[in-house]
Amino acid sequence: MPQETSRITYLLQRYTSKTCTRRELEELLAYIAAHPEDAALQHFMETAYQGLPADSALPEVDLDHVYHNIITPAPAKRIFPIRYVAAAAIIAGAIALAFLWRRPGPSTQTNIPLAQQTINNITPGANKAVLTLADGTTITLDSSGRQVIGGNTHITQQNGQLVYGANGTDNRLQYHTLSTPRGGQFKLTLPDGTRVWLNSASSLRYPTAFTGKDRIVELQGQGYFEVAQQANQPFKVMVNSMEVQVLGTSFDVMAYGDEATVNTTLVAGSVQVKEGNALRLLQPGQQAVLDQANHALTVQAADVQKIIAWKNGLFVFNNMTLAAILREVARWYDVDIVYTVTPSAELYGGGISRNLQLSGVLNLLEASGFNHFKVEGRKIIVLP
Repeated sequence: MPQETSRITYLLQRYTSKTCTRRELEELLAYIAAHPEDAALQHFMETAYQGLPADSALPEVDLDHVYHNIITPAPAKRIFPIRYVAAAAIIAGAIALAFLWRRPGPSTQTNIPLAQQTINNITPGANKAVLTLADGTTITLDSSGRQVIGGNTHITQQNGQLVYGANGTDNRLQYHTLSTPRGGQFKLTLPDGTRVWLNSASSLRYPTAFTGKDRIVELQGQGYFEVAQQANQPFKVMVNSMEVQVLGTSFDVMAYGDEATVNTTLVAGSVQVKEGNALRLLQPGQQAVLDQANHALTVQAADVQKIIAWKNGLFVFNNMTLAAILREVARWYDVDIVYTVTPSAELYGGGISRNLQLSGVLNLLEASGFNHFKVEGRKIIVLP
């Protein structure tokens, strides 16, 4: 829409001229997270930064002074002043916008910045997965492959996604499993038309046809679901002992074994989350949090744009610790984290493109925090 395009162009101009307000910056980030391939964004970046090498970054932009002059701060516990806004560049033909902020504080570290180290750079994750058929046969999937899989179950792979036909001729109850490795993601369309995005280090087990009274799938890791509406056949996602039941909705489930909680976040529609005798009904914008240690199930308001940003090519952080951020980085770049010290307890906010090479992400974290990093092979060593 012309009016929307004009608004986004205005926000981008405000950002690059260092005059945007906090509210405008948040609006811009939310739009990018929801529309990563928007033509207006692409055109503006190509025009504004024409001639820059694909891997170049813009100079650092310190918005502290701008914020001090044009923003009336909210309560301190809710605001984290910007210290670093950088890296709006075109990478692989797409926009890579990255910025971080943290609680201000002095830093006396003298470690050599990561940017000055000679390292073998690590590329970001990509569309890749393994499909395990009912008979145990495994098929490797990626972005470029195009193939038709299965005999009586019509399955096609194309452009980084797997699509099941709705009219297979085999009525036997058979299960397939789609698994993404660390450094991988994949999109899946189930036989009922439900679309699933699998994040890295995740798996989904599902039937090749939904023939019973319920549509049941089993998730490990993280997945975003857009469920095809069938009121007479509820859709259920099983995560260990927890059950998420929906009729027609969009939601995200994060259930990694190395996280303390299992989080179910509702984007649209309604879902019911059940664990043991606990039952919670979610409204859009709410999140059910299951503590994996004591099985306590609670409901809280959710930052939806942050939670679903991964499927749109962004890491988005909101008051997150370095350790929590590095767990996401480790899964996407297929690296291990080694701590030589206890990581800083600083809380970070902002966003980083998932298209950046690993060194670009770590440079942003170094510039915005107190810890430094060293890369050895596929290990990130956290230094003071």
